[in-house]
Amino acid sequence: MAVMDSDSENRFIAVETKLAYLEDFVEKLQEVAVEQGKEIERLRDENKLLSSRFRELQDSLEDIPNRKPPHY
Repeated sequence: MAVMDSDSENRFIAVETKLAYLEDFVEKLQEVAVEQGKEIERLRDENKLLSSRFRELQDSLEDIPNRKPPHY
């Protein structure tokens, strides 16, 4: 078994430490990405609903004649 000198061992520990931080960062980033994906899907659904309601209102307004009310 080869013995590491102190400088190599310190560098190895530094690399392991950075890897641990990177793994944690990637996990947190993935959680955020999943949550944002869910939020985007929720907003798409809400947008579809609002668009549908807007079209319904627009269609119902076309049925109302464009004339002055009787009190004029």
